Amino acid sequence: MTLHVSTQSSSPTPAWTSEEMMVVAAARALRDGARCFVGIGRPSVAANLARRMHAPNLVLVYESGTIGAKPTHLPLSIGDGVLAATADTVVSVPEMFNYWLQPGRIDVGFLGAAQIDRYGNINTTVIGSDYHRPKVRLPGAGGAPEIAASCREVFVVARHNRRTFVERVDFVTSVGYGQGPGDRERLNLRGRGPVRIITDLGVLEPDPVSRELTLTQIHQGASVEQVRAETGWSLRVADTCDTVPPPTPAELATLRELHAAAGPGGDQG
Repeated sequence: MTLHVSTQSSSPTPAWTSEEMMVVAAARALRDGARCFVGIGRPSVAANLARRMHAPNLVLVYESGTIGAKPTHLPLSIGDGVLAATADTVVSVPEMFNYWLQPGRIDVGFLGAAQIDRYGNINTTVIGSDYHRPKVRLPGAGGAPEIAASCREVFVVARHNRRTFVERVDFVTSVGYGQGPGDRERLNLRGRGPVRIITDLGVLEPDPVSRELTLTQIHQGASVEQVRAETGWSLRVADTCDTVPPPTPAELATLRELHAAAGPGGDQG
């Protein structure tokens, strides 16, 4: 894991890892008061960090049916008791999907990805072209297809390498923009789709016309050349590609406290 040190300030700033930068950038993308459908792993870490830093009214929704969870530590799974114990309410899983998710009542869906392609389509099912005899069988879809289809916006967090950022996913678990403009509308998908892909190297967003993922921000210590080298297609770069501000001491301290409280086997993302 790459280690970075800020040189932008005269006061000492703690070193941070590329993993920490990714999670901090993901947390910053969440606005106060939003209803966020959270996946376990990095999305859960980022959402809980956001709630502690700048978004105390962020409503955390987990697939198990907990709405408004305020966990005191990172949950081990969507079934962790701390989610139900701290939630505003707990509903059944069918109600969660049929009443809250599918009608578009969730603002942000936060997902991970084993593979993602230039149009934001996500694979968490199999690696390999033969579904019945894959090279690797992944955990599967869970609620991700519904999240990708129906949330008003989707954020994805994933480490940036050619194994993950591929020309074409081996299996479309969750639809992003299909094969380009108009596909989401043709499929009658309610939500806007993936609007932000946060990685350990930078941030990608869909081009407003082509819907192809484009590098719009880069993390301190990374380079455009590095991002392109770790992408499985000819990556477009925005005319203005800003540098993401590094983690603040407060963000780092809070993030590390979250991980420390989780203990061995906790949600390390």
